Amino acid sequence: MPINTSHKLIPMTDFVIEYYSNEGYADLQTLNLMNNYANLLKKHLTLGMFIPVDAAGNILKEPKNYSDWKSLNQNSKKINNNNDSDYFEEYKLYQKAEKKCLFTGFKIAYNGYSVVRIVASYDESIELSFTKNDFMSQTFKDVESLTHFDEIYLNSIALKKIGINK
Repeated sequence: MPINTSHKLIPMTDFVIEYYSNEGYADLQTLNLMNNYANLLKKHLTLGMFIPVDAAGNILKEPKNYSDWKSLNQNSKKINNNNDSDYFEEYKLYQKAEKKCLFTGFKIAYNGYSVVRIVASYDESIELSFTKNDFMSQTFKDVESLTHFDEIYLNSIALKKIGINK
């Protein structure tokens, strides 16, 4: 899975320095971008930031042939709210949960009774564990604490929340 390195999660200081080295000035849009990134870094880590989960925080299984369904033009853009069959409800539910994820490239390594462990598909040494009682990370408090890893990638949804449109 090719990853675009411009989506890499970085510390706030690096973000500010990198942005100013390219822009050279601060305007209201720049300050808003900085504020959005800082707010993202302060968010508490939850399992749903990495893999699709339901409203209760439980892991959703990817529906059969989901990638084929998603690749159809009418399904990839917006979640249709019309009354399709119950068969497609599973796809829509998964797609909605997927749009809440902020990071890309994570998969489930272990789904036990009390703990879920996920790993980055591009580097299995990047491993995170979440408790099943609150679906919060056991070792990392917030998004900013993940910046000590060399490679954690934000997805397009996270970039849009920050204000970076690529």
